Amino acid sequence: MTARRTAVPADAAQLIVLTRFLRDFWAAEALAPPKMQTFELALEEIFMNIVTHGSRPGGTLLVEVSLNLSAESVAMTVEDDGPEFDPLSLQPPDVTASLADRRVGGLGVFLVRKIMDSVSYARIEGRNQLRMSKRLDG
Repeated sequence: MTARRTAVPADAAQLIVLTRFLRDFWAAEALAPPKMQTFELALEEIFMNIVTHGSRPGGTLLVEVSLNLSAESVAMTVEDDGPEFDPLSLQPPDVTASLADRRVGGLGVFLVRKIMDSVSYARIEGRNQLRMSKRLDG
């Protein structure tokens, strides 16, 4: 099993740093590029949600991202030290409603749940931890 971890402040400008971290991991492990796009999209959605909604007034959150490769899958965990929030507790958006009738927000988490094989949330030692994984053979 291969594992790598990095941490950045919850600042939108740091998304490029996290994207580079993901791409470097993918290249080093010689993984198929199409699967990387799934992880890149999920990372962007989750990180930007933390940047937008997780910040405390007067403070900067630290966001840690870890990637773990096993024989059959890749797992990505995104952790932050912000207020407790389980994004999986959100009601799924009504994607059948007209655009005028849809409530704002919620599509990013919905999308992440659709593109990953598994997504789970835990609050561990004062940190939000969202874990996502996808099989390599699927």
